[in-house]
Amino acid sequence: MGTPHDRNDALRQNEAPTLRGRWPVRSAARTDVGKHRKGNEDAFFHDDELGLYIVADGMGGHAAGEVASHQAVDTIHGMVKRGLGTLGPIDGELDEAQARAACRIMEGAIQAATYLIYAMAELERDKIGMGTTISAALFLGRSLVLGQVGDSRIYQIREGVAVQLTEDHTLLAWQIKQGLLTPAEAAKATHKNVITRAVGNRDYVEVDTAVLAVRAADRYLLCSDGLHGYLNTEEIPEVTALGGADAVTRFIDLANGRGGKDNITAVLVEVV
Repeated sequence: MGTPHDRNDALRQNEAPTLRGRWPVRSAARTDVGKHRKGNEDAFFHDDELGLYIVADGMGGHAAGEVASHQAVDTIHGMVKRGLGTLGPIDGELDEAQARAACRIMEGAIQAATYLIYAMAELERDKIGMGTTISAALFLGRSLVLGQVGDSRIYQIREGVAVQLTEDHTLLAWQIKQGLLTPAEAAKATHKNVITRAVGNRDYVEVDTAVLAVRAADRYLLCSDGLHGYLNTEEIPEVTALGGADAVTRFIDLANGRGGKDNITAVLVEVV
């Protein structure tokens, strides 16, 4: 089982047992400080038995970003694990009621992390305003439950095509959505890293949740912007086809080779 406190380059790859109604999955994950940062404010979690995967990209001075990302991952893991006991048996895809309940669990876990980090900052004045992004994916039956805040991302790779499943909560993405900027203009913008939602900088955050069907041989990539900022979506299937640790190592090397200006984190989940 992965742990959010591992900040070295150790690779972890686990196989889950075949569970009733759920595709077996395996995952690999790695985080890297990059080529320019002194510390790593990213955190991640992956647990194939639980079916939970998280990437968090912290922000804030005096190591506050590192505190925020790791506290958020810990809290979400604990809250999701406790909440799953309320869902009852799941076989196959989630029905409508189960999907709503699963989304409430995911949203509640992320809100709990938000309140905890905000309260911590109130007690430690040098950490005021600290926060983190969250991209979380939970496999339940043959469905995937997503939770999203900020600009880390989750991609689905299916039949050789990669699709971004999450929406970036950035000023740039909002301007494109509102028609204020074209994608070509956005590519030249200087405010690419301005985030409009984060976990912990206030005591409440709007959480995006979604439920989608999972198919055999799907792959899912969770990553911080230190990786996806250097990626074209069309490149992702070829790298993920390497599988497991080889794929996440290639992603890290690719981001560092193209500049490595930020911390880099990749979690790859494969349905087998």
